[in-house]
Amino acid sequence: MGNEQRGRVRVENSAKRVRAYSGGELVADTTSPRLVWEIPHYPAYYLPLSSVRAELKPSGETRHSPSRGDGVVHDVVTAGGTAEKAALTYPDSPIEELRDLVRFEFAAMDEWLEEDEPIYVHPRDPYKRVDVLSSSRHVRVAVDGVTLAASSQPRILFETSLPPRYYLPLSDIRFDLLRPSATETRCPYKGTATYWSVEVNGKRYDDLVWIYRSPLPESQKIAGMACFLSEKVDLFLDGELQDRPETPWS
Repeated sequence: MGNEQRGRVRVENSAKRVRAYSGGELVADTTSPRLVWEIPHYPAYYLPLSSVRAELKPSGETRHSPSRGDGVVHDVVTAGGTAEKAALTYPDSPIEELRDLVRFEFAAMDEWLEEDEPIYVHPRDPYKRVDVLSSSRHVRVAVDGVTLAASSQPRILFETSLPPRYYLPLSDIRFDLLRPSATETRCPYKGTATYWSVEVNGKRYDDLVWIYRSPLPESQKIAGMACFLSEKVDLFLDGELQDRPETPWS
């Protein structure tokens, strides 16, 4: 956030009903949330102060943002307990529409609902799309000259602003080269992924492979299929070696 410039933050209205819960209690309930892109990768929900059902207790801490101004940090107090430093307001923000809104730390709330469905990790970006397409293109994955997987029945996941991801049937993967990993990641579009590391030629490559065993509804077509991190493997598509993409995971 240190590279923010005043006026660079995008704010949009949303038509979704949004609710947040903490300590088993309803913290806020609104049908007029705002989506605020504090960082370029995904938005945060800012909710009207008038929709808040919990007590917002100033913590004595402030946080300065070059674009949003001075933020006042609050504890969120409900009958079920206190979520410390879980809310932020900008009562004197140079962005006028933020002054009557509050941002709750997403991870500090027990549950978030859009309409009646839970959401995870962060609000979904309305400009991001996930498409999963069946394909007959031949995909081969290798590390250090050793083939890890080869398949002619991939599911290709296209996600806005990210490289294509090739999900392969487990029967087309060399499991003898995979080692279980304790790593888990969560995605608001796909769900929770678990990982394997790869061991070839006496060397271990951590967390190169992941699987969504129970993905979210919009990504059901990748359930139980494995994907290799194309930033760190040799990926051949129809026999042609692909360039390794440049992403935050490169």
